[in-house]
Amino acid sequence: MTVTRFQDLPLADRSREWDGDAAESRVRDWAGAEDEPDAAYRNAHVWYDGDAPGNFGSYKLLIADVVDGKLKAVPRAVMAAGGVLQGARGGVNIPENEVDRVKSHLAKYYEKMGDTAPWER
Repeated sequence: MTVTRFQDLPLADRSREWDGDAAESRVRDWAGAEDEPDAAYRNAHVWYDGDAPGNFGSYKLLIADVVDGKLKAVPRAVMAAGGVLQGARGGVNIPENEVDRVKSHLAKYYEKMGDTAPWER
C-alpha cells in the first residue's frame, strides 16, 4: 500500500469539467498502459495498492487527465478526491495509517490552486 510521490503536475483550467471515466481512458492511452498499469499511469493517482501494482483496480483517487497531450491535475478532480477522502460517495477504501499522507498530497494541490484543503479549514 502506498501513496504516490507528489508529481507537482501543472493544473488544468479550474473550469474544466471532471469525468473520471473519460479521464481514466485518456490516461491509460497516454501512458501506454493498455495491458497493465505503469509508472506514468500511477502518477495520475494519489494512492495505489503496492501489493498488486499490476491491477488497474489497485489505483485510487485519480486526479489527473490528459489535456493537450500533457498530464495535468484537474482542480475538480482534486476536490472530488478530497470529498471522497472525507466520506463523500461512500468514501475510499485505503488503510487508515495512510490517510494523513494522502491528505498531505492533496493539500499541495489545493495550495497550488490558491485554496485550503477542507480538512485544514
